[in-house]
Parts: sequence; structure tokens; C-alpha cells
Amino acid sequence: MVQQVSDFFEDFGFIGMFIHSFIDAIIFPIPAFFTQVSLSLINPQSAILLATVGYIACLLGTPIGYLIGHKLGEPILHKFLKKKWIDKATDSIHRNGEAAILIGAFTPIPFKVFTILSGCFHFSIWKLIGYAAIGRAFKFYIVGISFYLFGQASEEFITNYLTYIMGGIAIILLGLFYIKRKFGKGKKQSVEKQKKGNRKIVWKEG
Repeated sequence: MVQQVSDFFEDFGFIGMFIHSFIDAIIFPIPAFFTQVSLSLINPQSAILLATVGYIACLLGTPIGYLIGHKLGEPILHKFLKKKWIDKATDSIHRNGEAAILIGAFTPIPFKVFTILSGCFHFSIWKLIGYAAIGRAFKFYIVGISFYLFGQASEEFITNYLTYIMGGIAIILLGLFYIKRKFGKGKKQSVEKQKKGNRKIVWKEG
């Protein structure tokens, strides 16, 4: 099925890349990654332009996925996507929405899960678009640049190792968000203690 979908969009070239990436951000279950790789294999010299087309289309589709989640809610996800993807994304957004969106933008979990769930949970649409812009740029352009520089030799790297690299980056980002969170809590507690101490001093002086 994945191959058939890629072959279909591949026939339309850049337009096919745009359409696939656009609907990928909304509800389509098969990622635009496969069409990007297929088209990049055909003409590696156009791989960066192809990545740009896919990237722009994805950003245009992101707010539409958000609105679908906002209006129709979670049931539509269960109709089109795997439960394990939905459960992972839901847990991530509940724990730390910002980190979940950024990491989800370039991990193997389909991004439409995050766009729709962001709408379901009323996550900021501007933050969603901002983090999508960062994460999706990484995902599209690492493929585009690899094919542009190394041609068809990049296929094995992209198909076999890219997922592991992105997974490693996701772990690093999670660690950074965790440190930031702990530091923020510690700073907040320190400020609150200082305020309490100041109130006690004022009360004694009074």
C-alpha cells in the first residue's frame, strides 16, 4: 500500500509532493517521507527544492489538522490511525505539550496525530506552528540535503538509519526539556521561599 501511494504521488512530481505533504499534516495515514525519498532518488539535484515544497505544504496543512481536532475531537483519530500512536502522542502532550510537539515533528510517529490532538486539547495553535516549523524543517531537509550531496547512495542511510538518528535527537531534546523544567521549578521554589521569608520579617517588624 505504501509503495502504491508513493508511486501515485510520484507521477505528479512536485505537485504530488505538495499534495501528499499537505494531507499528511491533516489526516492521511501514510507519511510524505516515502514520496520525498522516491522523487529524490529519481532526481537528486532537485532534492532540496523538493524538501522545500514538502515543508511549505506541511506547514500549510498543520492549522487545518488543528481545526479538525478542535471541531471533531479524538474519535476521528481512532478511525484513521493506530491506537499505539494516539496513546503515545496523548501521553506526551499531557506531560509536556511543547516538548511533545517539537519532538513529534521529526519522529516516526505521524505528525497529524499531534496536530489533531493539539486541537483536541486546545494547545496554542501558534506554538504548534512554531514547533512544527522547527521539527519539520529538520525532517524534510536532512533527507533533501543528503540526496543532493550524495545522490542515490543516500538511500540506504535514509531508509535504514534516519529513524535511529531522529530517535537519538528526540532523547537529547527530552533531556534538555527535563533539565529546563527542573531548573524552572527550583527557581520558582527559591523565589517563593524568599517571598515567605520577607513576609515573616515584615510581620515581626510590624
